[in-house]
Amino acid sequence: MSTGNSDQMKKVSIVGSGSYLPGEKIKLQDVDHYLGELHNAPTRLQKWQKMTKGLMEKMLEVEHYYYAIDPVTRAFTEDNVSMSVKAAHKALKMAGMDASDIELITYGSAHQDQMPTATARIQEALGIEHCAELAIHGNCTSAYKALTVAADMLLAGRYKTALVLSSNMSSSELRAEYYNQALLKKEEILLRYFLSDGAGALLLQATAKYGAREHLCVESTYFESIGGHKPAAMFNKRPAYWMNPKEEYEKGCHHLSQLFNDDLRKHFNEEGGSVFYKGLKRMLKQSNLSVEDIRLFQVNFPSKHIAELVLEECEQLGISQSCLYSKMSSMGYVGPPMAFISLDKMIREEKFQSNEVVLSFVTEVSKFMQAGYILRYY
Repeated sequence: MSTGNSDQMKKVSIVGSGSYLPGEKIKLQDVDHYLGELHNAPTRLQKWQKMTKGLMEKMLEVEHYYYAIDPVTRAFTEDNVSMSVKAAHKALKMAGMDASDIELITYGSAHQDQMPTATARIQEALGIEHCAELAIHGNCTSAYKALTVAADMLLAGRYKTALVLSSNMSSSELRAEYYNQALLKKEEILLRYFLSDGAGALLLQATAKYGAREHLCVESTYFESIGGHKPAAMFNKRPAYWMNPKEEYEKGCHHLSQLFNDDLRKHFNEEGGSVFYKGLKRMLKQSNLSVEDIRLFQVNFPSKHIAELVLEECEQLGISQSCLYSKMSSMGYVGPPMAFISLDKMIREEKFQSNEVVLSFVTEVSKFMQAGYILRYY
């Protein structure tokens, strides 16, 4: 599924961006202090955890993490709504706009079990009396899908200004207090060493195709699901209805799991290349992008090692490894908002020349959904 700028008289410009990372910078050695020690987990698992922690430090090469947790009181200092609002204010400030200018809010998150939905709560927190809103939940592809919907609606002329948001409170599913520790498994604690908290925001406007102001513009977006015949590699065990909370806890259905090592590799790697490589190839074919225009290739894999392997494949498509842009080491893996947080850093820190392209693509492993976007500087 793809969208492009069919209206040659308009473009969708990123007129503002913002990001928010909560709390202090945390090193890997302090992760268990902030998230809580797993003293009630099976003894064998605790031993494996200590051994694995050292290996993760070498494999991930993450310098800092961020958690919305007070390490003394154990209380949360933020939630998905408050972090989104703080990122949104930064995007509005960059654009020199007021919240009342926003006509549409789209929001992408991993998953959500809250009523009213996050978009309506964000609208209220920003003080917007009336706007359209839409929340999308699709793990790490959700931010890309939120961008797609907003860009399409702006190009269609339905709205002129859109706020696109994504946030993730990974720590809320990783705290010691969250688990039924007696039931913990390896694949349920591995995530503690690369996930992080944060939020990102983009402010989009439909502008004249050849306006005086210079911005990164949404040239095309893409998303697909290729997991129809693959088992889920990241999951919880909740059914598609509400469980009794006591039963859910006693069975550990709320635990977030991710397969790793051979279990993940055999579904990520296929004949002819990884699912990432093949999906990116389909996206590029559909967009007709000239890879010579790529200035930065934004890759948000939670492991530098995996990212480097994928980049070796991507060289077959003519994408140089020198284009790699990743902020993984400075903040951990924030999940869905990682795309917007990195993009905010890019907009604030990089200098672009006319016609240069930012390419981004992601594979999430809950059901192997994939997404990407192409931004061009005008």
